[in-house]
This record gives sequence, C-alpha cells and structure tokens, in this order.
Amino acid sequence: MNIGSIRRLAPAGLLACAAAWTGAAHGQASDWPSRPVTIIVPSAAGGAADFSARVFAGYIAKVHPKATVVVDDRPGAGGVIGTMAAKEAKPDGYTFLLSTNSTHAANLSLYKDLRYDPVKDFVPVGRFGTFGSVLMVPKESPFRSVQDLIAQAKAQPGRMSFGYYSSSSQVPAEMLKAAAGVVYEGAAYKNVTQIITDLIGKQFDFAFLDALSAAPALQNDRLKPIGVTTPRRLPQLPDVPAIGEAIPGYEMQGWLGLTAPAGTPPAIVETVSALMGKAMADPEVRQSLEAKGMQAGFLPARDMGAFIAADIVRWRDWVRMANIPPN
Repeated sequence: MNIGSIRRLAPAGLLACAAAWTGAAHGQASDWPSRPVTIIVPSAAGGAADFSARVFAGYIAKVHPKATVVVDDRPGAGGVIGTMAAKEAKPDGYTFLLSTNSTHAANLSLYKDLRYDPVKDFVPVGRFGTFGSVLMVPKESPFRSVQDLIAQAKAQPGRMSFGYYSSSSQVPAEMLKAAAGVVYEGAAYKNVTQIITDLIGKQFDFAFLDALSAAPALQNDRLKPIGVTTPRRLPQLPDVPAIGEAIPGYEMQGWLGLTAPAGTPPAIVETVSALMGKAMADPEVRQSLEAKGMQAGFLPARDMGAFIAADIVRWRDWVRMANIPPN
C-alpha cells in the first residue's frame, strides 16, 4: 500500500474509531449503574451535605432498585480532605463529590496553597439548590436579635466568641464583625455536630449554621434563631429577620451539588445530571430538602460551570469583606 492510500484511509479510520468510542461511551451510560456508586461527602455525618447526599442516594435506589450507593463521609480541613479523595478517584463515572460553595468557591480564597483546582480537576454534574445560614444562640441566651448581639459585642469587645466549621459558618460571622465594627473571637471545629453540642452547652455565644444543619436543633427547641443570611426571610422561619434588615447589604448564601473527577465520561455525567433533575422534580425529594431549609433550584451540568465561575468571584468578595486572611 502506498502513502497516498494510507492518507486516503486515515480519515475513515479516525471516523471509525470515533464512532466506536462514542458507542462505548453511550453503552457505559445506558447500563449505569452497573456496580456500586460512591458519593464522597467532604464533611461529617449529620450536616447539610451528608443529608442531601443520602436523599439523592435514596432516589437513585428508588429509580434503580438493584443499585448500591455508598455515602462516604470524609470531613476535615474545610472540605479539602474529602475533595482530594474525589479528585484522586478513578474517573469512571462511579465516584462523585457532594460539592459545596466551600469546596468549589470559598476555599480558593481561604487557603494559600489549595491542593486542587475546582475548575480543572472536576467536571460539574449539577446543583440541587441553595441555602442560607441561621444565626443561632443558646435557648437561654439574652440575645433576641442581631442588634442585641452587636450591642453586647460593643459593650464587651473581645469577650464574645463563636464556633465555625465551614465557609458558610465562618464567613458570615466575620462579615458581621466587619460590618458592625465589633470584636469577637472564632473557634474552628471539625464538624457541625460538635458545634451544636457546645453551643447548647454555652461553650461560646453564637454560631452560624447552614439551614439544613440547624433544622434538628430548631425542631428540638434547644437553640434559638435570631437572624438569617439570605436576602429575605426563610419560609421555614418567617418570624426570624434577615440580617440585612438590620445591616443593609448583608447577604450570604451557599449551595450543594455534585461534581465528578475530571475525565469522567461525558455521557455518564449527562445521565447523572438528568437523574438529579428528576430527583429535584420529585415531590418527596423536594419537600424533604426544603423542609430542612434548602431553596430548591436545580441546575444541570451544562449550566453548572458558569455558576461555579461566578460563585468563585462572589466568595472572593465576601471573604475580602470579612477580612479573613488565607491560611
């Protein structure tokens, strides 16, 4: 065969390879899940991310009765430990990360040497929705409003304290400090469960808890909400003012979604993204999440990249407003 013949055959050969690859990719998606699926949660059990992952895992099992879905909680370092585990996982469409505003936006501004790139190392799958944080104090606290808390902080500068476990709990507290011109100290925790325990025990004065994590403590009537970080009051807490009502312009919201390691087959990404959309349209799933404080707002994979890019900018600005130096 001469060189000209090889050249004429090359395009046809490439097309055949491409067709074979496309067929294989669609084949992978059509039989998904054919083995256990893992959702890595970069925070502790009992928090908003863990709850959302388990709700979605339950929906997958409902749609695919023979499927096995493992929720793997890997807390620590503001979500970095779990996120690194997902980054290093095989990109075969069977490992996903329950991603958050911390892992995919805020951490870029909170850490000097972040060991992963939320854009380059992951592909977006979808967003479940957004959530605000709730300013919580012990049930017996004298504070009945954010104005009460600010007044006390001004009267006793440096003597008050708060606990935090993620960007959604640290940043709003520091933003409030900067906006009100007060001084208080923060204590870092590994998980929200211990923060709730210590806040009930009056080990510190207040904490910002994401709305989903705050729900059980509110239902048990052991903590008292005095403000929310959303632009408007939450439907679940209509009597609790938005902090922006006292401090104009104050606002902060987080989100929960799924990403996958870079290189995950696009066909599987689309399959799982579509499944997320169906889950969020299911009344049972939607109600269970909204009852915990989430504002349901599904975004598919095709829109998630632009959302994350914009959120990186939002959190950069919020971290700067809060005067938090990177670790």
